[in-house]
Amino acid sequence: MRAEMDEIVLALKRSLLSLKRARVWYYIAFPAISAAFAMTALAVTLLGFLIARLLEYPPMSWLNAWGAFWAAKILAVLGGWAAIISVCYLLALFLTAVFTLPLMLGFLAGADYPGLARMGRDSVAASVWNSLWGIALFLLGWVVTLPLWLLPGFSVVLPFFWMAWLSRRTFPYDVLMVFATPEEWRVLRKQHAMPLLALGFIMSGLTLLPFAGLLAPSLAALAYGHFCLEALRRLRNGAIVNVLPGSRE
Repeated sequence: MRAEMDEIVLALKRSLLSLKRARVWYYIAFPAISAAFAMTALAVTLLGFLIARLLEYPPMSWLNAWGAFWAAKILAVLGGWAAIISVCYLLALFLTAVFTLPLMLGFLAGADYPGLARMGRDSVAASVWNSLWGIALFLLGWVVTLPLWLLPGFSVVLPFFWMAWLSRRTFPYDVLMVFATPEEWRVLRKQHAMPLLALGFIMSGLTLLPFAGLLAPSLAALAYGHFCLEALRRLRNGAIVNVLPGSRE
């Protein structure tokens, strides 16, 4: 367990060091800015509609019947914003996985893992399919587990679990699809199953920070990039790589 935590901490430290490079911010900013524009558009065009519809469903309709319209309105507003933010988070994750992660990986590999050979396949179609299928499963799981939100604590745990699950399913696949052979990917997925999910939980916590939620998918991709590339390097018994603050820009 200690070794697994050390691997996570190493990936997070290297991610922080990568943030000192201006080029990395180009990769991180694009999905977040795109999702922010989408959020603004959805808030202007759909928020009022969502609030009105949510007021028609329990528990908001029950609160209305009991005369607590103010409480129903607050829940409906929160629900409407939650729906919009969730859609924009998924948009940011999709853009990160399909468009910016390949560019980010090329930069990280050249700067921090120069001896790591690309032995997989670089397929945009496979990345798009993996992301869309993961999002579909995410939405299905979210809907299926909605009744559990009525249990104490589950309304807090479940959103983080599903975001962590989606990050763990999407980003390691996209990273290792390019660099690892199918056999190496199976080995790494088995050996690092829990650390990969734990890393997803940690990065999902960024969604709680004001104005940082839409950056969370790109930052998670950066952390998974470092984690997976280092895990693959160790699997191949390569030389140890130290990422220093003054390394290649």
